[in-house]
Amino acid sequence: MINLARRDIAHHLKSYLLTGLGLGLLIGVTLTMAGVYRGMVDDAKVLLHAVDADVWVVQQNTLGPFAEPSSVPDDLYRALLGLEGVAQTGNVAYLTMQVSHQGKSQRVMVAGFEPGKPGGPAFLVAGRPIARAHYEAVADAKTGFQVGDVVRIRRNDYTVVGLTRRMVSSGGDPMLFIPLKDAQEAQFLKDNDAIIEGRKRLAANPALNRPGQPGVLEAVQAIQASSHKVNAVLLRLQPGFDARALADTIARWQRYTAYTSDDMEEILVAKLIATAAKQISLFLIILAVVSAAIVAFIIYTMTLGKIKEIAVLKLIGTQNRTIAAMIMQEALGLGVIGFFVGKFAATLWAPAFPKYVLLETGDAARAFVLTLVVCALASLLAIRAALKIDPAEAIGG
Repeated sequence: MINLARRDIAHHLKSYLLTGLGLGLLIGVTLTMAGVYRGMVDDAKVLLHAVDADVWVVQQNTLGPFAEPSSVPDDLYRALLGLEGVAQTGNVAYLTMQVSHQGKSQRVMVAGFEPGKPGGPAFLVAGRPIARAHYEAVADAKTGFQVGDVVRIRRNDYTVVGLTRRMVSSGGDPMLFIPLKDAQEAQFLKDNDAIIEGRKRLAANPALNRPGQPGVLEAVQAIQASSHKVNAVLLRLQPGFDARALADTIARWQRYTAYTSDDMEEILVAKLIATAAKQISLFLIILAVVSAAIVAFIIYTMTLGKIKEIAVLKLIGTQNRTIAAMIMQEALGLGVIGFFVGKFAATLWAPAFPKYVLLETGDAARAFVLTLVVCALASLLAIRAALKIDPAEAIGG
């Protein structure tokens, strides 16, 4: 039996392939938007997975250290280390800022950590770990820095000694790891002019400068000038201990808020990037609907362009189901071509995006099935129009 769809496609091969190409680019944009959403979620989780902490201890009644500001004493780890089940602790400090490199400014999240403890980069792809107490850094490869580059943070220069990969903040900014003491100074310690002005204001305060209270003014000044704060304390537990129970114990007796790793993941995904994720999801739905409408229009237009040919087929006795099968096969073939063109295009241009685009196999499979369903449904309108064509059109003017 002659395959009418194959014959018709071969007769209009150039226009058919160009139509599939245009449809493929539209599908590629849809797949890319899904990848942007997946990338945002993955960016929010990647740091949590890298530090591999069981419990995050932050300032009381805050969602810190990423969703809200959090500040805790850097000696809190001593009390936490004495709790049953705690195997290891690590202080961390995070701040998003602009750093200077070769006269250019780069936005990064600076992470201060203690080498050998939770909070550092998961692995290195080049160079070595931080070995000195000050002025060395490990950068994410996305920053564009190379081993040996000198980066300026606040008033100090740091030498990049190692590179890591896929270590980004929840907002997608690449991370720069430095020693904890340096991060504390960059985040909490005031500059010299601010310290001098603060001392002048304290000296002018009569409540702190009484003759009968020696040393009070100096003590307050020392506290204000100190940088003995961190954003969070990370805990790793011994095997078999319940992170939830420990977090509740810390909240009850230590007067700090403690989150398990699952809690932190929920905070980052459900609160920190929730609005942006909803916006992208809505745009993705609109794009999918528009794509379906365009597919329907393309197939309907292709069918109307073959009115005389379909009339001739009817005139020679071709059954309606054969004509319907021809239109359905052409529509599904267009969907297959469009999907593979779109998948190739999305894979090709995804690395060019400034933020991470995660193209998951599951999303691609669902998109393929959805594309075929949309093409099949869109062909129904064209089939309905084809079956209404009068065979007299074949001999009409």
